[in-house]
Amino acid sequence: MKHILLAVDDSPAGLAAAAVAVELAAGGGGQLRAVHVLADGAVEAALQHEGSAAAVRGRRDLGARAVLQHVADLAGAAGVPVELRALRGEPARLILEQAEDWPAHLVVLGGAGRGRFGEPYVGPAVRQVLEFAEVPVLVVPPRPR
Repeated sequence: MKHILLAVDDSPAGLAAAAVAVELAAGGGGQLRAVHVLADGAVEAALQHEGSAAAVRGRRDLGARAVLQHVADLAGAAGVPVELRALRGEPARLILEQAEDWPAHLVVLGGAGRGRFGEPYVGPAVRQVLEFAEVPVLVVPPRPR
């Protein structure tokens, strides 16, 4: 698997997925494309009339850059070539587009952990990627504390 697409966020599962993707790329001589998708937010829309939306957007962009820098640091330490992309829009659609356009041989992303009653849980974006991806998808759970 030479092209590994990592969809990463700052959740415990997202950060665990980053570590796994870097490890897989390093072990197989592959390269990594890391994407962080900022969904258009209801909070920004609600704050639009108050003038605070730009400040919220700026903080969210800063957070996205920090997560991608973390991936770049992990990849650099492992000697893995990495390309970073910060995207804005609908997460599942953009992840699937990236997987097809690059083209990825594997998509790695974080699962949300446990739902109610201890059952495994993945959110709607992960479910859509699992359903519609044309390449294997690895969903990484958060690491135990």
